Amino acid sequence: MRDINRIMLHCSATVEGKDYSVDTIRKWHVEGRGWSDIGYHYVIHLDGSVSQGRPLDRSGAHTKGHNKDSIGICYIGGLDADKKPKDTMNPEQNTAFRMLVLGIRTLFGNDITIHGHNEFANKACPSFIVKEKFFDMY
Repeated sequence: MRDINRIMLHCSATVEGKDYSVDTIRKWHVEGRGWSDIGYHYVIHLDGSVSQGRPLDRSGAHTKGHNKDSIGICYIGGLDADKKPKDTMNPEQNTAFRMLVLGIRTLFGNDITIHGHNEFANKACPSFIVKEKFFDMY
């Protein structure tokens, strides 16, 4: 298994309230970007269900230069109706993210840190500051 130190939170950069499947996102990444698979390890849907993306034993393709030691999690949403960045993470997604982090920390150790994509790239993703929203998880 890979040595994991960080969790990177992303949004799908899609309009609030519209769900997308892992297969759709995989298609965006494979056909649209030429990647070998979906870039994220997990996708959190609007109802709070979690789908497996890329297998954990493979590096993701979610945060350029920071994939080797991280797990990429994407929640569906991140844009308002005008396609501007907005924290659209609903309560079900919030709970699912927290549970997923606890599970990952159980597997890889409690010292796993959580970050937003925007900490490592000039992007709005995940459309909020992770350290502010999930301050109690640090």
